[in-house]
Amino acid sequence: MKLTYKKIDAFIGANSSGNPAACVYLAEEQCLSPEDMQKIAVEHKGFVSEVIFCTPLGDNTYRLKYYSSECEVEFCGHGTIACMVHLIKDAGLLDIPEIWIETNKGNSKVINQIKDTGAVYISAPQPIYIPHNLSASDIADALGVDSSKINENHPIEIIDAGLRTLIVPITELNDVLSLFPDEKHLKDYSIANDFDIVIVFSEEVVDSQNKLRTRVFPPRFGYLEDPATGSGNSAVGYYMLKHSMWDGSPINIEQNDLREERNIVKLQYDEGTICFGGGATLRIDGTYLLGE
Repeated sequence: MKLTYKKIDAFIGANSSGNPAACVYLAEEQCLSPEDMQKIAVEHKGFVSEVIFCTPLGDNTYRLKYYSSECEVEFCGHGTIACMVHLIKDAGLLDIPEIWIETNKGNSKVINQIKDTGAVYISAPQPIYIPHNLSASDIADALGVDSSKINENHPIEIIDAGLRTLIVPITELNDVLSLFPDEKHLKDYSIANDFDIVIVFSEEVVDSQNKLRTRVFPPRFGYLEDPATGSGNSAVGYYMLKHSMWDGSPINIEQNDLREERNIVKLQYDEGTICFGGGATLRIDGTYLLGE
């Protein structure tokens, strides 16, 4: 079976490489089994973090499925940005202001601003605030950092805005940039405590025009770090709203471990929902051949 295939980098900032995703665009008559999708994702281990499968449903609505090399992923922000930017361009949808997607987390709105800003915005799933009794010392141990680096002025929380996200405040930017957790140890800790990803943040940033610096670690999905993510930063957005750290006006968030070559994730608050946004750059355009 011949499948339309693209490798696309999302959330690219100045001089940064963004976050790569592989996107498979299926025709209406094409149907892949979960086993087929997982097989394709396994073949992409070490090349991209997730593979996105996009199926048209009619009336400017599409079904998205996400797979890492380890398993199906409930929601993938950067993959959604990558997939939708080039779907809109290729499917003649540049003049359509809103498109809808169906995911395992429900329906999300895609706000098309490609003509004006080169970006799309995706409405994140409504947040679920998950109680926990995790200690700062155990979290610090899982991250491989001294517990004194955790910022006691802000709470540690778990919020699901697409993925169950452990949010850890860190005081200084240098400590955020120098983190290098042991992948297996952090994966075991994530599984034992039933969250999907860890996002650490600092209010200290390189560029004063940006709100936060974040890094995201999702080892239970088969890789240590996600260099730019929509769902994790959306969870942080809901966190900031809850704790009066943000008024909902449009902001940029720096993400990755590089001081200067940082990726940029945009957030805005729209009618009670956080939307994450960004642009995407096509790197590979071709055909994927799925064997019998």
